[in-house]
Amino acid sequence: MERLDGAMRARSRAMDAIVLLAIALLIALAIVEVLASRASAGEASAKNVTAPWAPHIGRVDEALAQKNFSVAVRAWGDAYGAALGSRRWEGMIAVGDAYLRIGDRLAYRRAFVAKAREAYLAAVFRARHQRSLDGVLRAAEAFAALGDRQVVAQCLTIAKDLAGRDPKAQALVQAQASRFSDPSITAGTLRIEP
Repeated sequence: MERLDGAMRARSRAMDAIVLLAIALLIALAIVEVLASRASAGEASAKNVTAPWAPHIGRVDEALAQKNFSVAVRAWGDAYGAALGSRRWEGMIAVGDAYLRIGDRLAYRRAFVAKAREAYLAAVFRARHQRSLDGVLRAAEAFAALGDRQVVAQCLTIAKDLAGRDPKAQALVQAQASRFSDPSITAGTLRIEP
């Protein structure tokens, strides 16, 4: 009888241990699921958040439409500060493009190219740091619009490195390289739409 009691207690302890292990496993899985849902919700909300420079770029365009160039330049300065603070390549491209639009409206584009170029260079470095092939290719497009073949070539070198062995990425880089070999780049006539 004592043997039977001992065996039943051992079996009961084993069952208790299995139940506790199952409960611990369920709790661990629940924690993982909560963390995963928070991460995906964070990514989704980050994609839906307006870029910090966007409202300022909107003010630039509104001011240009009203031919209020001093307001456009001040709004551009705000956009530039927001883009710098964001540490994202997209912002630097947006402020470079906006600065060129101001120069175009003032019919004095050449004076605005240097600052736009500075923004585009920052975009290249940020995109490379973020390993963003799209960012590097977008910056290459901006430099192509300026007619700067040397920087376009550097951007394509960075893009090839970022593409690695991914066949789709390599094909994208090759397509852009072919597009940028267009003679209009030398003349600086390739235009970028806002």
